[in-house]
Amino acid sequence: MTTPTGGNEFLHELEVEVRQELRVVEVSRTQNAVDLPVTEWLIDPTDTEREEVGLRGVLGAIMELENGSPPHPGTEDGRV
Repeated sequence: MTTPTGGNEFLHELEVEVRQELRVVEVSRTQNAVDLPVTEWLIDPTDTEREEVGLRGVLGAIMELENGSPPHPGTEDGRV
């Protein structure tokens, strides 16, 4: 985990929240797979995997912003 510097406090707080959400997703996936029969799962494993992929994407973007990476090449503001 990175440490906040200057104006990156918001990004640091967001990073902490995303990491917490990732832990929740990982725990729910483990509980589904180990403790309960498939018929009693409360969450579809596909949805859990989709959520984890999205969170990891957000975390990667946060890390890039914290490291001061430039915007996406070919655009003025980084938007694709």
